[in-house]
Amino acid sequence: MEMHQVRYFLAVAQLLNFTRAAEECNVTQPSLTRAIKQLEAELGGDLFRRERPAAQLTELGQRMHPLLKQCYDAAAGARSLASSFRSGEVGALRIALTHSIDLALLIPHLNEIRRQFNRLELRFLRGTSREVGEFLKKGEAELGIAAEIDEAWDRLDTWPLFTESFELVVGDGHRLAGRSSIELEDLRSEQLLSRTFCEHSRRISASLREHGIDIEHGHEVSSERDLIELVEADIGVAMVPHTSPVPERLTRAAVTGLDARRTVNLYGVAGRQRTAVANAVMRMLRGADWREIAG
Repeated sequence: MEMHQVRYFLAVAQLLNFTRAAEECNVTQPSLTRAIKQLEAELGGDLFRRERPAAQLTELGQRMHPLLKQCYDAAAGARSLASSFRSGEVGALRIALTHSIDLALLIPHLNEIRRQFNRLELRFLRGTSREVGEFLKKGEAELGIAAEIDEAWDRLDTWPLFTESFELVVGDGHRLAGRSSIELEDLRSEQLLSRTFCEHSRRISASLREHGIDIEHGHEVSSERDLIELVEADIGVAMVPHTSPVPERLTRAAVTGLDARRTVNLYGVAGRQRTAVANAVMRMLRGADWREIAG
């Protein structure tokens, strides 16, 4: 089935006249009639009754009309969208982030990108470090942002963006609230909330364990929102990256003697063509001054 056959069919269905439909489509009537006969042969039946003074849709024609119109409109929409992408009127970005990366880090750069395109279409994917690697590998995402990707692939390009420290977060009614720094000794009697969705969760736990902190009797949390609610309820305390969104009513403090840091990286696939938006975002993120954000 060819799109010009569908277009001719729709024209005759609207005008109910082969001659006028041919004029509307800017083709000769024999060419239009031949194309519709080819379409009828493919569909296995007549679409029109050739009557005078007007052609009429057959039962098959009536049933096929909405389907063929939907098909034609979809094809026309696809051509229009492709043209918009080629001309730069529409920009698209598919980016994958691990659960521990705050989307707010990208907002200033996305706002800048929006000024360069009449319409910007974004698709954000979330997952574990392994899943982000798979998104990139399968082409479902053009760029990835993570502290670490659990994927050994030689085509994976990595650009470090910034390094940040982990801080302790406690509720406003907690005994440690209000302190600018906290000693490791202060954590020995606390129940810790483990951010199992964070790429560095195991490293943080191992580091605390090395300093004699009991992490075996803590709580495991699989989302940032749940973690904040548990901290607010004084059910536990948590180690979070400096860029993690934390309400002002909670206290953040450095833990003296604990060297806990992570590097947030931008990832891409070497040799794979990227959209104009992805290239622009990549340049912005790599050229950004992250020092203020990363603390």
